[in-house]
Amino acid sequence: MTSTASHKAILDQPFVLDLFAGPGGLDVAGHSLDIPSLGIEWDRSACLTRYAAGLDTLHADVSAVRRDTFESLPPEINVLAGGPPCQTYSVAGHGAGRQALDRVKEYIERLMTGDSDKEIDEELGARPDPRTGLVLEPLRYAIQATRSPNRENRPYDVIVLEQVPAVAPLWEHYAKVLSETGLPDGTRYKVVVDVLDTETYGVPQTRSRAVLIARREGLGEPSLPSPTHRSYDAKEWNRKNGTSAPDQVRQPTLDEGSTSGDDEDRLPWRSMHDALSDPVGSHPGRVAPFLVRSNYGSSGNPGRRGVRTDKQPATTVTGRISRFVVFEHLDENIVYEGPRFSMNEAGMLQSFPPDYPWSGTAQAQQVGNAVPPLFGAHLLSAALGFPKPTPEALRKPWQPATEEQRAKLRNNGCGAADNCTDKCPQAKDQVPPPSSMRLSKSKKTSAK
Repeated sequence: MTSTASHKAILDQPFVLDLFAGPGGLDVAGHSLDIPSLGIEWDRSACLTRYAAGLDTLHADVSAVRRDTFESLPPEINVLAGGPPCQTYSVAGHGAGRQALDRVKEYIERLMTGDSDKEIDEELGARPDPRTGLVLEPLRYAIQATRSPNRENRPYDVIVLEQVPAVAPLWEHYAKVLSETGLPDGTRYKVVVDVLDTETYGVPQTRSRAVLIARREGLGEPSLPSPTHRSYDAKEWNRKNGTSAPDQVRQPTLDEGSTSGDDEDRLPWRSMHDALSDPVGSHPGRVAPFLVRSNYGSSGNPGRRGVRTDKQPATTVTGRISRFVVFEHLDENIVYEGPRFSMNEAGMLQSFPPDYPWSGTAQAQQVGNAVPPLFGAHLLSAALGFPKPTPEALRKPWQPATEEQRAKLRNNGCGAADNCTDKCPQAKDQVPPPSSMRLSKSKKTSAK
């Protein structure tokens, strides 16, 4: 189902609204493509990381902004993107969302037919895990855009969404209503949905994501990004190398990462060694061969768990990345426990630039929750008709914002230049006027 996006940009000036923006994965992706963005994020530590990185941010509840201050968002925004929290849908969660898939589909139908937001909110609030309803927010933003005087009721041109594979049935239902029913104002979209593996886009990590790309009718058929790298096949690797353990390490030869089949003409998948060995910025590089032990699978696939050498991609990077045990070895007979991954190394396994300024607390959780920027760049490029991005675009050292720039970002995002609290006033009703958030390529504070 994956196909190659055309290389003809469909929008002259794309401007992304990133819902549930986290520490900035999709914004960093946009930055690499020279696309401005505004992220809405509730978590204080993630906002501190965003401010340190120079990313325009509203420290706010996505739902509250939609309900109370949507008219304050920049009217130039024409691309809606985001990945709603996945805890209730993910394999690692309790599964409330998976059990409620059919009910959430009913909510989608009701939103499209104009049912009361208040009534739906009350029903969602009564559910065992209210986060389940957050997956509806992108659709609710799309509908709200067509009712916004500040936007002259103009719909978003492009929608890009990503989430854990368990959400794929909901994205499929999104696709059905967006293309067949249309928004309440009659706007319809052409939509593609699939589950993609991030290692096939150059991310040094096996991570599967359900993605949706939609273009407003009249802007051409959308297509998913075509893979640039080979897929990782755990069974094939194990056949060639056996099962590695800390006391039984055999370094693979250089040709053992190859695969056969339809993806022979692609680049080899990128390994942890590829991502971490070469010093970039202040990162010293991991020179000694190593292997990593994790205690869980990846996207529900048991074949992606366990021990991996530095010649393999990482398992899915989650909030538990700081618990991964790293063993280094000088030769086949000397193995010892080495330092665990730093947050910058964990970020590099997610394809964040070296020296990305992780800030605040729960940094491992921030890293694990983020959209891999290189994968995000592929999604945005395909959605907008841009050429394929390259990993090198995200390996350059990241220049953090100056303290003056951070103060300005905090003032815009939190309403106070010198403070960012857990209960930020921005979360309720203090979104700054649109003029303060309008971006231009010349004014972005983060460095290329």
